[in-house]
Amino acid sequence: MSFKTHRRNFLKTSAVAGAGVMIMSDLMAQESPNEKVNFAAIGIGGKGGSDSADAARFGNMVAVCDTNRNQLKGGEKRFPGAKLYEDYRKMFDEIGSSIDAVTVSTTDHMHAVIAGTAMRMGKHCFCQKPLTRTISEARKLAEIAKETGVVTQMGNQGVADRATRESIALVRNGLLGEVKEVIVWTNRPVWPQGGERGKEAPVPPYLNWECWLGTAPYRPFVPGAYDPFSWRGWWDFGSGALGDMACHTASVPYNSLDMKDPAWVQATTSGHNFDSFPKWSVIDFEFPANDWRPGFKLTWMDGGKKPDPALLGGMNPAGSAFLIIGEKGTFYSPNDYGTQRVLIGECKEAEAALLEKVRPDVPVAPGGHFGEFVEAIKTNQPLMPYSNMVTKSGGLTETILLGNLAVWAANKPEELGEKIEWDAKNIRILGNPADRERLESLVYPKYREGYSM
Repeated sequence: MSFKTHRRNFLKTSAVAGAGVMIMSDLMAQESPNEKVNFAAIGIGGKGGSDSADAARFGNMVAVCDTNRNQLKGGEKRFPGAKLYEDYRKMFDEIGSSIDAVTVSTTDHMHAVIAGTAMRMGKHCFCQKPLTRTISEARKLAEIAKETGVVTQMGNQGVADRATRESIALVRNGLLGEVKEVIVWTNRPVWPQGGERGKEAPVPPYLNWECWLGTAPYRPFVPGAYDPFSWRGWWDFGSGALGDMACHTASVPYNSLDMKDPAWVQATTSGHNFDSFPKWSVIDFEFPANDWRPGFKLTWMDGGKKPDPALLGGMNPAGSAFLIIGEKGTFYSPNDYGTQRVLIGECKEAEAALLEKVRPDVPVAPGGHFGEFVEAIKTNQPLMPYSNMVTKSGGLTETILLGNLAVWAANKPEELGEKIEWDAKNIRILGNPADRERLESLVYPKYREGYSM
């Protein structure tokens, strides 16, 4: 699987020197077709629908890959001339030299092997959230991205909004003083979760089931249980409500507080059968002090669980939101991205002056989240994308997925699960938890034969 390096080197040097920040629509209007990025979209249903549309808007779509043949039929109409594949490995083998960048919008369990393979081939990579299904995979992708120098971006598009980046800058620059607690919650899951698999049936003709399973252990097909959406609720394929939404809703706290490397996690849930995620969970993360802020606790809630309205000054909590509670007041955002700021306490009076001070240093993304990714490719700036795997999204994904270790250990309904102590530096569980072998499978996964990165 070779890579045609002259195309990549050409793209690195094609931007006009000294042009500064470029509006992507203007940039693309001025370039010739040969200067456009050649994309392959892997997974074109669901979120992959908009990801592949963005790729086609900002570049040339040379190939689309999906295990669902119905999606491929639609892709054939949407992207005339693009080659069609059901197996990403075959695609890379046959036309890898024609691809500059990929979008990875598959089930969670396939993100790491596809993204890792693409980056090792020298392909720039836009990968959906969460970056991976397991913790070590997130660390590995960050390492590969750093080693190869490719441009990367995770699909938590809210961080491209200027208001979100201003929120991060405000908290990071002391709007709330010392932060004592963070609470994040979501209305997910909105898919079936917490039950049994159902009755197996023949695989429908539209689905390549072997490729869909990919790295996961073999299991029979069950209508409606997995493809195209409900896979999120199964441990083998998804990462539950936490993996689905925390890369969005916890992004402002993570980036404003360096919210990584927790010392331990512990959860209470509705109970689960080690196959499907629970209907709800409440997870506590303990973050030790670092060299610029004190320690604090994060509480994650899903499945309808919400914080006490008293913490919001009596307001009714939104369905999906976050709170950052500090010595000078509380930052409440009633949406997933932190674009809306509701300030409670003395911090409210300080917002305008501090915003005026920090705003000039807030990075902008004129072309939006995907445009920032493409601009970084064209100007050879691997760390330009806000959610690049090396400095941002790899660590965010690690932190988030650690919560699922606590969920796994809290399988009995409404009973506090075992506290899971964590050594982030060495990516390992400390102590001697009761279910170590299965817990470690959420840290270091085993792939089916034929898959590796």
